Amino acid sequence: MLKNIASELSPDLLWCLASMGHGETIVVVDRNFPAHEVAKNTSSGKIIELPGLDVPAACRVMLSVMPLDDFIPSPVACMQVVGEPEKILPMQQEVHEIALKAEARTFPMERLERFAFYEAAKKSFAVVRTSEFRPYGCFIFTMGVIFDRR
Repeated sequence: MLKNIASELSPDLLWCLASMGHGETIVVVDRNFPAHEVAKNTSSGKIIELPGLDVPAACRVMLSVMPLDDFIPSPVACMQVVGEPEKILPMQQEVHEIALKAEARTFPMERLERFAFYEAAKKSFAVVRTSEFRPYGCFIFTMGVIFDRR
């Protein structure tokens, strides 16, 4: 048992986040995403199930312990809306705001075409599947560094 760790951070998710190194990515997806197929290709081969959580809740809890990469222009990417690549859905904006608040800095959110997103997801460390019912709830987060500030 651990204290001061959100109960939504499952043991498998904590293991994944603690095992990731700088520059590695983790994918958070909605229930429509082909998570098992994509997860087979990830470096850990893991799919982490977060039943009962929507994407914003999953991202909020993950980003409470995960630093985002500040050596790249955009440590967060989302899937583009098919046919409307410039459109940002309300849930996508909410996740971007969660990431900005967690990092206390500003950065753009990259938008990847659907099939480019699938390919990028296959190169990630793991896939986190939520119960999110809204479409395009698919994000890639790049792990950052924790600097020793002693």
